[in-house]
Amino acid sequence: MPTAKIKPELKDSPEPKVKTEPKAKPDSKAKLVVEVKQRIRIKIRAYDHKLIDSACTTIIKTVERSGADAVGPIPLPTEIRRYTVNRATFIDKTSRDQYEMRVHKRLVDIVNSNERTIDALMSLNLPAGVDLEIKM
Repeated sequence: MPTAKIKPELKDSPEPKVKTEPKAKPDSKAKLVVEVKQRIRIKIRAYDHKLIDSACTTIIKTVERSGADAVGPIPLPTEIRRYTVNRATFIDKTSRDQYEMRVHKRLVDIVNSNERTIDALMSLNLPAGVDLEIKM
């Protein structure tokens, strides 16, 4: 009885898993059964690191309550915008003020999601100042 080769699973690869069924007859072709796991990627941005951490914990708790698996939060590099402004309008070019804005970012992946997970994410109540970007 001939056996079909199975493609090895790669954990980091977003490619679908491919399984083949064994041949019934030596002349027939093997059927390909494709399983696609839906992954939801949530990118969270905020100016305050405490707010972003609390938002990540609420997201992960709601995802795990709905029966899906959460990976993260993965900290991404903080985006720093620096601005230099003259103190005086006409004289004293050497006298300046420097300001900066820090944008903290986190990444949360949701694996094995279902309809309950998506509904829970849409009805989520997060603190003001937290920006969510959801990609499916």
